[in-house]
Amino acid sequence: MFKTTLLAGLAASAFALPAFADINIVDPFARSSGMMARAGAAFFIIENTGDEADRLIDAKSDISKITELHTHKDMGDGIMKMVHVPEGFEIPAHGTHALARGGDHVMFMGLLQPMNQGDTVTVTLTFEKAGDITVEIPVDLERGEAAMPMDHSKMGN
Repeated sequence: MFKTTLLAGLAASAFALPAFADINIVDPFARSSGMMARAGAAFFIIENTGDEADRLIDAKSDISKITELHTHKDMGDGIMKMVHVPEGFEIPAHGTHALARGGDHVMFMGLLQPMNQGDTVTVTLTFEKAGDITVEIPVDLERGEAAMPMDHSKMGN
């Protein structure tokens, strides 16, 4: 009797817990500026179908010496500078956050190999609530050509 009551109570409490962030990575692609590039980036949409906001706080990949979350910051006078975002990016409950060229992105600095058209880059994304999610991201060097080009010359390498 006690065992049945305990199991019923545990089952009921499991359904009473709030739904945590449920993260999906949509439409990912990665690119560099060419065969001899020392840097590259990954872009995608983070979709949170859960009832709580979550935050992308880190990214790791073995394609580069350093993998960081970056954004473009307006320095005034039309100058945009790429900066590391250690606090990451919030993904609202039932919302999305786009990592796109000219905005937030995953940055690969010190590429250890070329990023060739059709290759795949393995990236582990770390979220505060959802934990680690490993994504296989296709390299597409032709995509997004109309978007703002990335200027890595002032990144402080």
